[in-house]
Amino acid sequence: MNKKKVTFADIAAYTNFSKTTISRYFNNPDSLTIENQQKIARALDELGYHENKLAKVLANGKSEFVGIIVPNLYLHYYAEMLNQILSTYGEHNYKFLVFVGNNDKEIEQNYINELLAYKIEGLIVLSHTLTSKELASYQIPIVTIERESEYVCGVCTDNYMGGVQATSLLIKNQCSRLIHINADTPRHIPAYGRIQGFEDTCRTNHIPYEVITADFGNTYSSTVEQIQRIFNQIEEMDETRKGIFLSNDTYANIFLNAVIRKYGSLPPNYRIIGFDNSPIASEAILPISTIGQQIEKMVENAMELLVLQMDEMKKRVPKPLEAPIHRQITPILIRRDTTD
Repeated sequence: MNKKKVTFADIAAYTNFSKTTISRYFNNPDSLTIENQQKIARALDELGYHENKLAKVLANGKSEFVGIIVPNLYLHYYAEMLNQILSTYGEHNYKFLVFVGNNDKEIEQNYINELLAYKIEGLIVLSHTLTSKELASYQIPIVTIERESEYVCGVCTDNYMGGVQATSLLIKNQCSRLIHINADTPRHIPAYGRIQGFEDTCRTNHIPYEVITADFGNTYSSTVEQIQRIFNQIEEMDETRKGIFLSNDTYANIFLNAVIRKYGSLPPNYRIIGFDNSPIASEAILPISTIGQQIEKMVENAMELLVLQMDEMKKRVPKPLEAPIHRQITPILIRRDTTD
């Protein structure tokens, strides 16, 4: 039997069950007794049956695929987040179809339509171009990570706390002027909490501060160009000890490289901290202090919320969530060589 394709008819003949019963085993196993499920499972092993995934999708519309939309992969945070999501296959057995949106709303809408054509069972969204209300209109299980999520389930870091932690560390480093560097961030985006936490902590401690925002573009090269420009701007400030809080570790590493190219090392009048704890922070030429987002824990929570919704959709009479579930993960301060 191992030399030819095993069919439902073969399995039925081997077990003395009807083909209808065999079909129910694959498409609605709860309708069979545990004993009969075990008999069929043993027969599959003995016959060397290899499941036809495509046939199963056509039969019950369940593909075991989850779609992922990320804004880009040049920011190390998104690359590490994607790496962690893909690693959940061993636990949940869902496969992933990944699209990079590059902040283009029309392209992302086309991507979602294509994913729906593949009969995805759920969707993970990290990009910001579509509102959560627009995402909810697709009426499939959705979880967002680190973005606005009023109408869908979401997981994010306590960004405000992270902003306070980063700023407080720079103050403890005796920095007399604090500077926060970030992309243009709307107030409704969770990451705006980093700006708010920075500003509130500076005001509370009566520390001179400045928030520098910019459009960093959609490529690594454009980001490097902007951060070099900002570094040149900061260099023109007085010689006080400057504490630089950057909104992610990629920005922090680029800024650190600009400093070291000019001075050969990190001079005493600069202290630097990033955000995310993506691998680039620990692997930089000088390991960078950062606010750890606990990416693994965020992914664990996101997959738990997504599987909860997808499992419900597999029931004969699914009951949608009464309201979206939102979880916030506590950040962790990680001190390395760019701060005292």
